[in-house]
Amino acid sequence: MPEDLEIGAVTKSASTLLVLFIPSVDRAAQRIDQEAWVTAALELLGSYFGGATAFPRARGVWRDDQQGGKLIYDEPVVIQCYTALDAVRTRHQGVRDCLVRTGTETNQGAVGIVIDRTYMELSIPERAADGGVEHGE
Repeated sequence: MPEDLEIGAVTKSASTLLVLFIPSVDRAAQRIDQEAWVTAALELLGSYFGGATAFPRARGVWRDDQQGGKLIYDEPVVIQCYTALDAVRTRHQGVRDCLVRTGTETNQGAVGIVIDRTYMELSIPERAADGGVEHGE
């Protein structure tokens, strides 16, 4: 909490901002069950950190370099959660696992997370036509 600000009866103070992006389409621009993934992320963040807020759909674009720079237009839901950095350190593997599962099961090229002012992206391997993961040469 800022040193010069005095607010009575404060019961919690959290200064680390976590931001997740839940896509609306896969890397082939096909709609996904976004609501189910938003709910899963909210449940995880609520369990781990005490709460989170999902904002209505935004408008965005992502460049899929694995598809030759193809632009994927999207309407992501942005979820934010204020917590303590120590809590993020303790629970980071569970958050990472959730992001990777979301990215894999919704056929994304990558998933992103923001912690404070740092954006981090995890690449998701491209799926083969048979549903398996394609491996680079």
